Amino acid sequence: MQFWKLYKVPLLLTCVSFFLYGLFAYDLVRTDYTKLIVLYSLLWVVFLLLLKYAKNNIKFLSIVAFISRAIFILAIPNLSQDFYRFIWDGRMILEGLNPYLYLPQSFIEAGGELPVAEAEALYAGMGELNGSHYTNYPPINQLCFVIAGLFSGHTILGAAIVLRLLIIAADFGTLVFGKRLLKHLNLSEKNIFWYILNPFIIIELTGNLHFEAVMIFFLVWSLYLLHIGKWKWAAVVFAISISVKLIPLLFLPLYLFWFKKTSNTRSIDFKKLLSFYIIVGSITLVLFAPFFSLEFVNNYAQTVGLWFQNFEFNASVYYVAREIGYLFRGYNEIAVIGKVLAILVFLIVIGLAFFRRKTETQHLIITMLFAFTIYLFLSTTVHPWYIATLLILSVFTNYKFPLVWSFVIILSYLAYIHLNKADKSENLWIIALEYIVVYSVFIWEVFIKKPTQKELAPS
Repeated sequence: MQFWKLYKVPLLLTCVSFFLYGLFAYDLVRTDYTKLIVLYSLLWVVFLLLLKYAKNNIKFLSIVAFISRAIFILAIPNLSQDFYRFIWDGRMILEGLNPYLYLPQSFIEAGGELPVAEAEALYAGMGELNGSHYTNYPPINQLCFVIAGLFSGHTILGAAIVLRLLIIAADFGTLVFGKRLLKHLNLSEKNIFWYILNPFIIIELTGNLHFEAVMIFFLVWSLYLLHIGKWKWAAVVFAISISVKLIPLLFLPLYLFWFKKTSNTRSIDFKKLLSFYIIVGSITLVLFAPFFSLEFVNNYAQTVGLWFQNFEFNASVYYVAREIGYLFRGYNEIAVIGKVLAILVFLIVIGLAFFRRKTETQHLIITMLFAFTIYLFLSTTVHPWYIATLLILSVFTNYKFPLVWSFVIILSYLAYIHLNKADKSENLWIIALEYIVVYSVFIWEVFIKKPTQKELAPS
């Protein structure tokens, strides 16, 4: 009876949450925009209420977080098609074929015997755009796809279940090492639930099978190892994180002033710094080695380049620059603007590396947060799941603009709402609403809020 009195509200909220996740997983079509927004908003309300009424029970919140993920086990992702390509790549490797050298489209168009089981269904699922480009998923990501193929080589749902179990396992690792790092930083362990229990994370990573979850696990683990002084192992784990998703490459320059000869000097210990970079570089190259060829290098560089010169989705600064380009040139100059923005990101990250002279772990994480924020603000393409990395970094800081973004990012799924269904261009008013909210909170927190925030800013 006492238990019911203590947990009556959290248990009721949990039941509502599970019901909503069930609807989201099994009774939602992406184009049903009203239902999408309503379900997502209600899940956020329940999420915030759970944190309010059960915030002191870490075990209870952890159980709720992982049962919420388990609800998606038998679901086919309904907001993303990428997982079809994951399954294709894994089955290609199991057939002895290098997935970096072949286009799914070329097999379909050639006819004849197809290389993998359910090839036509997988190609139809991934779509022509995905199938006409070379894969860009790094080797540890490919290993996950292979595991799915090993355990389920002939059913799409079976492969999706295996991929989902790997992502859930990664989230558990993030919970474990995230709590440890928070404790070492003298921050509340409950902060981790802004990530682990967040509906955005549960839906985008577990639900839609995006492997940012695995990359984030290795990134958090690496930061924890670095904090406790095991920098060599931190370098190894950091390289594995890069080999899941390339995003951590952006953070490498920020380690420049981490290794100092003594804690009270600005003199860099170049021996340790160089050793760290050599370990990261060597492990990364070793992991890519089984796929290496000149053709692989060309295909991979070409595919990565598409994100800066061809693809555009849910951007902010880039869309403004594009409109200015239209005024002066009369056409879209993404090839030029994309390159300029990429160079600008690089220069800003290098600038952050040189101006961040403190060696505390939290300052390093905050600099990573700012670096990745700038990257997203200047990107030509910002898919919803990209925000996951920003969110996990914010857990170790006082900044909440990534949390706000993880809520309003749902608007990016509405970008193609038009009265004229033939119009496939994005609705810029919806995108503008998203970024007005995000930039407003960002500016308030970074430039206007009380000095307690500024004390954490890079210096």
